[in-house]
Amino acid sequence: MAGTARGPSASGPYAGTWVVVPTYNEAANLEAISAAILAALPGATLLVVDDGSPDGTGDIADRLAAASPLVRVRHRARKAGLGRAYLDGFGVALGEGARVVVQMDADGSHDPAALAALVAPILEDRADLVIGSRYIAGGGTADWGLARRIISRSGSLFARTVLRLGAHDLTGGFKAWRAATLSAVPADGVRAGGYVFQIEMTYRASCAGARVVEVPILFRDRLVGQSKMSRRIIVEAFFVVVGLRWDELRGRGPKRTKPT
Repeated sequence: MAGTARGPSASGPYAGTWVVVPTYNEAANLEAISAAILAALPGATLLVVDDGSPDGTGDIADRLAAASPLVRVRHRARKAGLGRAYLDGFGVALGEGARVVVQMDADGSHDPAALAALVAPILEDRADLVIGSRYIAGGGTADWGLARRIISRSGSLFARTVLRLGAHDLTGGFKAWRAATLSAVPADGVRAGGYVFQIEMTYRASCAGARVVEVPILFRDRLVGQSKMSRRIIVEAFFVVVGLRWDELRGRGPKRTKPT
């Protein structure tokens, strides 16, 4: 695990905030997105979780970590799913004493300029989980065709209805967590390994009584490379959402607690 040794204590207004960015074949994007993240959140720590990218993404991450104590790298042997990469990164951040943990993509679809607004509700003690939302006033998507818009909106609406959740954007992966809230979600109970991981984590946090707030974001299609969305991911999402609700109906799911 290169780049994970403790460096000098971070300083700056966002010290204690960790930004977890999973990567797989993001060599064309990593340097630019890393610089933008560190500029947007002075004092924050960037953790790159690379799943053995064959295009050299991990080597680029190591070079960035060698140049800055605010960049850490977690190397994983192989591609094992987005959710597992996030859980691994979350464990590192929490173990290093993070107070706020942000999750975002490396492909430019999540704008680093929105990071300050994303973490503000947590730092101001107004939320425990903040979702960068495409589907509230002020939010939206760019560069998407009609079919992708319908699939994304339908997926969030389906999950929101079946799981009885208040958030409008349940499939997005641009989020900020209060560390205590994130650590209370049992990693060994999370079944989703793909994009449905986003739905499941919000569901489990909501059941635990987390204060969930949405802030508007403009989601852009990835800058370089191809989308990793597939039919398999959509099918997985359907069955995981139904399974979560079925477990709840049988009394085997997480117990719902009202936000405090």
